[in-house]
Amino acid sequence: MLVVLSLGAVTATAACGSEGTSSVSAVAAASPSSAPAALSITDPWVKTAKKGMTAAFGTLVNNSDSDVTVIAGSTPAAPMVELHEVVESKGKMVMRPKKGGFVVPAHGSHVLQPGGDHIMVMDVPSEIKPGSEVPFTLELKGGGTYTFTALGKDFAGAKENYQPGADMGGMDE
Repeated sequence: MLVVLSLGAVTATAACGSEGTSSVSAVAAASPSSAPAALSITDPWVKTAKKGMTAAFGTLVNNSDSDVTVIAGSTPAAPMVELHEVVESKGKMVMRPKKGGFVVPAHGSHVLQPGGDHIMVMDVPSEIKPGSEVPFTLELKGGGTYTFTALGKDFAGAKENYQPGADMGGMDE
């Protein structure tokens, strides 16, 4: 059975820097049989960037009785998107593609956050400004997609710099 998921509700609160907060909630629409949608995301946001690389974050929520695995992503804001994790390797924190994708357990959640799992957005051709609405599509294992919109947000927190060759505060690509 194919379930179409769509953006259900968007709430935005303006934010500036790491002091403020912004909140955009994407809720999947229920299927015609009134069954709850399998996947949703709370507080999706994307780090502002002039160009180059950035990342998207939020909390994926699985409302179903089965695990959901996100295997890929895309956005019209950039030609290349990868699912990444941050792990320790030889005493350094490194970012790398997440093998197997993000598994969101049945009736559970999976946090996407700076310094952890995230949706890496590469080769961004134009500026993502504070308050920008950036659409994303996630591909799910077994077929199907989930779409949501992330809000552009200034963030200086975890000392990450998503530009190639930049000092990543102890984080390497």
